[in-house]
Amino acid sequence: MSPGKQASQSEAAAPMAAGARLEAMRRRVRISRVAVWTVIAAGPIALAVAVASTPTTVAAAPAAKPAAVRTAASATDPGGYAQVFIGAWLRSDTNDERSAQARLAQSMAPDVELPDPAADAQSAPQSVTAVRSAQRGTGAWSVTVAAQYANGSVRYYAVPVASDSTGSSFTVTGAPGVVAGPARAEVPKSSYGVSVPEGDLSSAVGQFLGAYLTGAGEVDRYLAPGVKLTAVSPAPYSAVAVQEVSAVEEAAAAEQVPADGTTVRVLASVEARDATGRWPLAYELTLKARSGRWEVAALESGTAQDGGAR
Repeated sequence: MSPGKQASQSEAAAPMAAGARLEAMRRRVRISRVAVWTVIAAGPIALAVAVASTPTTVAAAPAAKPAAVRTAASATDPGGYAQVFIGAWLRSDTNDERSAQARLAQSMAPDVELPDPAADAQSAPQSVTAVRSAQRGTGAWSVTVAAQYANGSVRYYAVPVASDSTGSSFTVTGAPGVVAGPARAEVPKSSYGVSVPEGDLSSAVGQFLGAYLTGAGEVDRYLAPGVKLTAVSPAPYSAVAVQEVSAVEEAAAAEQVPADGTTVRVLASVEARDATGRWPLAYELTLKARSGRWEVAALESGTAQDGGAR
């Protein structure tokens, strides 16, 4: 065969071979698709197996290197741990290391010596409460714990605590130290600067709190539409009297109930009575005007201050 004829046959065969390869690739893609849809119907486990076993027919570009993501574990406050330790440590005695309190204190702080109280020493504290936790560094904390005694005195202890990297394990690393208690913070100016006179608003507040705390009447009748509040049960008091009502909005001081939809936030100081005595209480309420009367729209907790009124 002449060279020219051979070249001509080669050129004709090349497209045929390329077409055959392309058709084979298409068949593999169709088969892969059918297999994937079949296992989707079979369930998620079969799908995972099919994805892992399906042949790749197209070369993909190299995947970009994933960026490193750092997840900072939230620091776990060891206040409760220090509180339990101080409670056990104050109730233990180095002369009785086999007592339950001594064993507990030693298990939480293996290197800390137990106290040696005198025979006529003050009795064990009535209550022990963690009041402040400060993180000193990675895994290092200082917890201030208050111990209150029957005579009303309070003693504060600073307890050094170490935690592991996950914040799931703690150890008291040294003996506690007696410290001064936390200073009293300055109280910010109250948001409730509007004095509310006796009238429809203060009466609505008194009636609602009477039903809420004494069971005198149904709470629902004093609530705005859609509001759900359940009275305290069993009723803790036999009588409730409003002493003072102050508000955030000037509308609360109006002589007449304002237009429907007007909303005011109030702080009610009340006197509650039961068989054991008189109890001064305070409640934050949101009231809304509707059809010439005030209705309770919300019962808040705590006292809102400037910048924090809701």
